[in-house]
Amino acid sequence: MSRLIRDYVRYPLEALGAFLFLGIFAVLPVNAASALGGWLGRTIGPRLAISRRALSNIARAMPETTPQRRREIVHAMWENLGRVAGEYPHIGRITRDAGKGGRVEIVGAEHLDAVRPDSVPGILFSGHFANWEVFALSVGACGVRYAQVYRAPSNPLVDRVLFRLRRLPTEKQIPKGTQGARMAIDILKHGGEVGMLVDQKMNDGIAVPFFGRDAMTAPAVAQLGLKFGCVVIPTRLERLRGCRFRVTFLPPMELPASGDRARDVHTAMERINTLLEGWIRERPEQWLWLHRRWPD
Repeated sequence: MSRLIRDYVRYPLEALGAFLFLGIFAVLPVNAASALGGWLGRTIGPRLAISRRALSNIARAMPETTPQRRREIVHAMWENLGRVAGEYPHIGRITRDAGKGGRVEIVGAEHLDAVRPDSVPGILFSGHFANWEVFALSVGACGVRYAQVYRAPSNPLVDRVLFRLRRLPTEKQIPKGTQGARMAIDILKHGGEVGMLVDQKMNDGIAVPFFGRDAMTAPAVAQLGLKFGCVVIPTRLERLRGCRFRVTFLPPMELPASGDRARDVHTAMERINTLLEGWIRERPEQWLWLHRRWPD
């Protein structure tokens, strides 16, 4: 009975709510949708109980911050998250002229030359910064054959709504899980490129230091990069102001190759976590502090 209620009552109602919520933003101009989402985020978000987790995460990760500064980061984080929601229906328009004077500034596009040959597989990685949905379409705008790995919502109907809003072909959206892993491997085998957001907790990952504390980390970037000889390109996402962004492609990372595969994977993920940590420290309000990144 509980499964029937979930599938035929709760899931449809959640999907309808998401459709109506995003529909309001869809009829607004881009800047207005982003601003309204930001206002809703900073007005409602800090009052939610989950904000206590964000405050705790900030205190543990950056103990040098004052309580007032932590509250400021949480308010700004919610504003950014609200803007992400408001911008969702407009993601195609936001990235339309990426790198050509539009809303998305591209830096370091020359580093993508390493993955442009058809025979060279590549992995681009980032995290939940700014509006992470600009990642995939911005890479595509640079002429790279690219597929994005994403974590699907538990509600399949909501997943379908967001799937359409990303403006990516079906074969370019890879859900996390066994099926998605097979898709990613097939793409890399044929010299394609895959994008991943690697900053969230993975329960069956490996323990890697992050802000000085071990955090369960998804090792796929290192594992697949070493297995297929991939070019691995760090990609930084930043919100500049309002609904304008910067996507920076850094020089390809050199993966360790000592011959000890487990050690090499751990070393590579340490370097990746250190890089992400530096980005977070520079713009802490643009990172998603809400998830359980560290064990209690």
